[in-house]
Amino acid sequence: MREAHKKMIDAVIAKGLKVCPESLALVGIYGSVSTKEEHPMSDLDLLIVIDDEQGRQLSKTFILDDEGIGYDIYCTTWEMLEGDAECSHSHISKLMDSEIVYSRDEASTKRLEELRQKAAEMLASDEIIGKVLEIRDQISREYGYVAAADSIGMQRAHASFMISLCFDAVILWNHRYFKRSGKYAFEELKGLNVPENFSENIDGIIRADDSEKLIASATKLLKSIVAFTTISSKKAAPTKETIAGAYEESFSNWRNKMYDALERGDVYSSFMNLACLQSMMDDIGSELDIQKFNVMEDYRAEDLKHNAELFDSELERFGQEYKKIGLDVLRYKDADDFIADYLRD
Repeated sequence: MREAHKKMIDAVIAKGLKVCPESLALVGIYGSVSTKEEHPMSDLDLLIVIDDEQGRQLSKTFILDDEGIGYDIYCTTWEMLEGDAECSHSHISKLMDSEIVYSRDEASTKRLEELRQKAAEMLASDEIIGKVLEIRDQISREYGYVAAADSIGMQRAHASFMISLCFDAVILWNHRYFKRSGKYAFEELKGLNVPENFSENIDGIIRADDSEKLIASATKLLKSIVAFTTISSKKAAPTKETIAGAYEESFSNWRNKMYDALERGDVYSSFMNLACLQSMMDDIGSELDIQKFNVMEDYRAEDLKHNAELFDSELERFGQEYKKIGLDVLRYKDADDFIADYLRD
């Protein structure tokens, strides 16, 4: 550690004890100084944990002209560390690896250790998969911004955030966190399970000199992340209890609307009602082991009669799932027939 860094650490502790002793809880060192990867242009990464706003007095951003290095000494609240312990991102080395050089009391040290344990347990558990899926949703949103941006500059800005989120997703998927600075990101992925062509797709974004190339690479990156984080699990076989009513509900909600759209020449309604059937089949298929439905594949904007007939054929195909388990579609010849049966129960 450079002498200047030692002096800065001592100064932070000294000022804390002078101006806000009840607020300063911990001081720790992380980053290149802690990992012994310090070089002549390294700054100093400090964990300064404060209990209240009084501790903000310890924050300072500045430049040392003799070194030509900028420093950002900022404070971290316990709430921020608690957020890190939830592992919603992969940059939690500040929490996990800081070398503590000052602790106000045993309670502060214990609180930090408890948060470290909480994060370690989260990383080791299956709960981390849920965190990754949340990040995947963020990646999808950023991809949307990339595609919708009206300049390549804005596309690059959104794509950079998309890349950062992808790194978070990949490292957490491997039940890890980044221990080193960003320039070592690809090195930390060595030996881990990563998406297909991960580095190449990122490189494609970085090197893209027009919007078309950038979007193409961003699309590949998104698809690789989705494929990478898709879990194939054994689905339950449908039973009368789990599938009953789905056919009848689909018929009730959308079937006649398809033919109404045909009569009125309403392309929008034809499209949306067919999409509703697709969504219903997707929801059921996400939980139960049924045949796959791709209703929208054969949608035709110029042929609404075809779309109505497509709805019927796909619904009847779903009806086969009823037959497999000996379940009949619930039909009555008229209202009186329904009422008699309804009141019989």
